[in-house]
Amino acid sequence: MVLEDSEDSVFEIDITEDDVTSFGKVHCTMKGVPRGNRPTILTFHDIGLNHKSCFEPLFNQKYIHEVMQHFAVCHVDAPGQRYTYPSMDQLSETVPMVLEHFGLKSVIDGGAGADILARFALKPPDMVEGLVLINISAQAEVDWITSWTHALPDTVISHLFGKEEIHCHELISTFRHLITNNVNQSNLQQFVKSNKSRRDLEIERPVQGGNVHIQTLQCPVLQIVGDNSPAVVDSNSRMNPTTTFLKMADCGGLPQIDQCPLPV
Repeated sequence: MVLEDSEDSVFEIDITEDDVTSFGKVHCTMKGVPRGNRPTILTFHDIGLNHKSCFEPLFNQKYIHEVMQHFAVCHVDAPGQRYTYPSMDQLSETVPMVLEHFGLKSVIDGGAGADILARFALKPPDMVEGLVLINISAQAEVDWITSWTHALPDTVISHLFGKEEIHCHELISTFRHLITNNVNQSNLQQFVKSNKSRRDLEIERPVQGGNVHIQTLQCPVLQIVGDNSPAVVDSNSRMNPTTTFLKMADCGGLPQIDQCPLPV
């Protein structure tokens, strides 16, 4: 794969693809070569997407090319169709298996699969250098999945985009096509069910002089929220006070797409 940096010079990025057996086969795409003294950037996509549709617009931006010269990026795609689909906790348990498979010692987690990455970070905090959580909700209930009266792609569209974005015909048409044609529909339905039945993250904001045994994210966290996001963003009140909170204007559930649109 060839990319251009900000100076318009050309450099090559090694790409390795492999399946990691966990709760089903988890497909991973490693871009770049991990370096022992630097963490690897790891992503987990949102429901109804894969790493390409969720993150490729962002990583194709020229200002990201400089980053990719210094850090490897590992994209994790949710497992394929299974009779019993893994829960959100089990999906988070696939991440350390991926790290072991590729020999990664530490990672910077980033992605719209924020719930899965947060659950992973709570278990082996020494392996996580930092988190970028996009539109995370710590609540167990998910308001956007209230019934199955709508077609599955439309249900997922209502999760991914805010009310204003729904009226953007070109954007919604593009993603409806991706969700319908690029994702196993049975697998997608199981992923949606796992998200609907997930348990609360059970994290609390630490208070000086308070309970020292509370569960909280220990690593640095950047929490990104789209101001038109349909997600219930209650997590900021539960985060460590050192968490950086970024609210992006004119964005919904996928600010990395709104700010870096898919090529026409």
